[in-house]
Amino acid sequence: MLRLFVALRPPRAIRESLIAAMGGVPHARWQDDEQLHCTLRFLGEVDRPQAEDVAAALGSIHAPAPVVRIAGVGRFEHKGRTDTLWAGLAPHDALRHLARKVDQACVRAGLEPERRAYLPHITLARLPRSAGMAPEIEGWLAVHAGLASVDFACPHIVLYQSHLGHGGASYEPVARWPLVTAAEPALSLPGSAG
Repeated sequence: MLRLFVALRPPRAIRESLIAAMGGVPHARWQDDEQLHCTLRFLGEVDRPQAEDVAAALGSIHAPAPVVRIAGVGRFEHKGRTDTLWAGLAPHDALRHLARKVDQACVRAGLEPERRAYLPHITLARLPRSAGMAPEIEGWLAVHAGLASVDFACPHIVLYQSHLGHGGASYEPVARWPLVTAAEPALSLPGSAG
C-alpha cells in the first residue's frame, strides 16, 4: 500500500522565509525544507493499481496555476490542545477551485470524495500532546500574526508518497503535472478573431 497526497510546492524563497519563522516553541517538530507544501487532497493508503488510476486522472487536470501569498499564521487544535502550527495562504478561491478539481479527479479514480472543508495552509510544526498548551504557542502566534510574502505561483501539482518513521513523516515526490501559467499564450481556435 502507498500513502499518498496531492500538493503544491512553494518556491525556494518562500520556503526560506517560512523556515526563518520557525522556532521558539518547546518540543515542536518543525518541518524541514522537503516537508513544506500546501496539501490539495490527502488520499491515504491506496494500492498500486488505484495509485496509477489516480495519477492518470490527475494528469488530465487543466487548471490555472494559483498565484497566492503567505497571509498570517494559525493553529489546529485537538481536544483543546494545539497540535499543528501553520502559515495561511491567500486568496483562497483559486486554491479551493484547484482542490475541487483534484478531488473530482480522485473520485473518478475510485476514491471517496473529500468531506472536510478545505483550508489552504502550509504546516510549519507539529506538536506532541504534552506540548499543546505551552504558553510559548500564544507568543509565537502573536509574533508571526503578520507573516506575509510577495505573490508567488505554484506551477505544478505534485503527487507525494508519505513515509512514516520515528522522526515523523518524510515526503517523496512521485509525479508532477504542470498547471497553466499566465505566461502561456492562449489557444487560438481556427476561425476565431485574434
